[in-house]
This record gives sequence, C-alpha cells and structure tokens, in this order.
Amino acid sequence: MPEKKTIARARKAKREGKAPTTQAGEFVREEIEHIREGKHGAKNAKQAIAIGLSKARRAGVKLPAPKKGTTSERTRKQAKRTTAKAKASPTTRRKSAKRSRATTEALKRAPRSAASTRALSRQARQAAPRRRKRTARSRTKRAAASE
Repeated sequence: MPEKKTIARARKAKREGKAPTTQAGEFVREEIEHIREGKHGAKNAKQAIAIGLSKARRAGVKLPAPKKGTTSERTRKQAKRTTAKAKASPTTRRKSAKRSRATTEALKRAPRSAASTRALSRQARQAAPRRRKRTARSRTKRAAASE
C-alpha cells in the first residue's frame, strides 16, 4: 500500500494537469526510497521502476500498459492485470502472517544496489537514447502524413 504522502503528491500532480507518467513518478520515487531503507528488494533499477509503476496503476493512476513490441508479452499482461485490479473493488481479506513474514525475510536478503545513484544514473542513460529513437520515428511519420 502506498504512503498517504505519495498518493497526495500524485493527486496534486493530477490536479495540476500533469501527465500520468509524472503522477506515477511519485510512486517510483517512493519505491526507490523503500529499497534504500531495506523494506523492499529489487535486482536492478529497471525492476524498481516497474514495481513503482505497478503501485501507481493499483492506486488508480491512468497509466496504460506498454505498447506491443516495447516490452515482453508477460509484462504487458501484468500491467493490464494491475490496471484491472485498481478498477475492481478492494477486498478486505486478512493477510497471511506466514506469507507476510516470508516476504519480509526474502526482501531483507535482496540487494540494495538497485536503488543506488549509480544504478539509477545508468538506467537513465540507457533509457534516453531509446526515447530519442522513438520520438524521431514518430516525427518522420508525422512529416510523411502531412505531405
């Protein structure tokens, strides 16, 4: 469950008319903090971001699932499932203490380096050219359509 502060910041971003990805950024930031604190674990920065986006979808941020060809089929299905979960009514089932404890122990063993400044910087540098390539492609499509 996301912290109340995070949800409040995301709602504020929505009121200001910010994009869903900006609203989801608050959840990603929270997730990175959790990994640094040892509350959560992630193998790499990409996974940390994915967990944050999943939390954002569950909290009701209108973040669409990735388009076909950008990620694996499994990732897209999971994103759709998470979005659907947000729309469904919340269940009030009691959490299993045994499962909860097992999860906590597993997360304690997970590395913290995924949320390091170095790892996040590396992830940002790797993602930037892919974004540039995507915008360049859409620009050429628009130019061809206008001719």
